[in-house]
Amino acid sequence: MKIKICGLTRYEDIDCVNRLRPDFCGFVFVPGSRRFLERERARELKQRLSPAIRAAGVFVNAEPEEAARLYREGIIDLIQLHGREDEQYIKSLRKMADCPVIQAFSVRTSEDLRRAEESSADLILLDHGAGGTGQAFDWKLLADFRRPFLLAGGISPANVEEACALNPWGLDMSSGVETDGVKDPLKIETCIRRIRNV
Repeated sequence: MKIKICGLTRYEDIDCVNRLRPDFCGFVFVPGSRRFLERERARELKQRLSPAIRAAGVFVNAEPEEAARLYREGIIDLIQLHGREDEQYIKSLRKMADCPVIQAFSVRTSEDLRRAEESSADLILLDHGAGGTGQAFDWKLLADFRRPFLLAGGISPANVEEACALNPWGLDMSSGVETDGVKDPLKIETCIRRIRNV
């Protein structure tokens, strides 16, 4: 099971993931987000990041060229879409950036899951709400869902083993591994250890 720690903003965050070795981390390029990174700050963090960990850039309704440029500059390795990007957007993006695309879906009903199944993105992410709410959606809706997916939304040491039981392709954690709004190395380590033990 893949592990992603999203919303890294500090050198301490990078040092933590370098030590614990999740598969992916996330840099947020969404103006207004408390985890927002300017391009040069993201570049500095990426240079400090272990090459074994792939960095996803998180975007909400950004111009495709903006995301593609960060990929071409080597600041990110994947593009993660959290807005209202449609199939035409993904098609345009693929012409500019030859990298995996993750598309996030807010899940409230089975209809949301149907839309996710039809996405042409390389991987889908299922979350409670756009932009990250720190809350879990009703995981019972996943009973008949078959497409590989990243599960996000409120995953923390308290429920990470329950999340693993849903057999996702991977788990994406952010606010659930924070204390007072910053990444908590102990929570990150606890979640990663429990995932690997499962």
